[in-house]
Amino acid sequence: MSRIPQAVDRRASAAGLRTVAVFEASKGVAVVVLAIILIAVRGQIEDYTEDFLFALHLAPDRRFARWIMDAATKLSDAHAWTVFLAGATYSTVRFVEAWGLWHFRVWAEWFALLSGTLYLPWEILKVAERASWERVGILVINIAIILYMLVIRVRDARSRENGEGARHESGK
Repeated sequence: MSRIPQAVDRRASAAGLRTVAVFEASKGVAVVVLAIILIAVRGQIEDYTEDFLFALHLAPDRRFARWIMDAATKLSDAHAWTVFLAGATYSTVRFVEAWGLWHFRVWAEWFALLSGTLYLPWEILKVAERASWERVGILVINIAIILYMLVIRVRDARSRENGEGARHESGK
């Protein structure tokens, strides 16, 4: 007779899961803040973008500055709301994952493993395209989370197998 896996992980480290939960929640908060700022300044985005570039001492004739200004001028209200809704969706997913990890839910561990793995090819491409401390740091953190979740899930599967085998042997 197979045993139904538990919905709550009682073996994983509380500190480890909660650290990942805080990290995931902080990503959600950052996107919410950026989305709110985008909606708040959508009518004046070009002015704010110019001020931002000036504060960074980026010359308007630089390629990066022109790219930023071009993107700002093309940002319509409909596009801003689309970006806002996408950000809200992303944040909701991060908050749900963080809640699940904070409360030791097995589904959240699987979800963290899956979502981290889905981002991995894109992050590797970004580092290969142009390596920077930020991109490498994000990649390293993501790999660490993936490996941590993988270790938790493999350890749980092995302990269930060992528990099942011991019961079958004692039942003979």
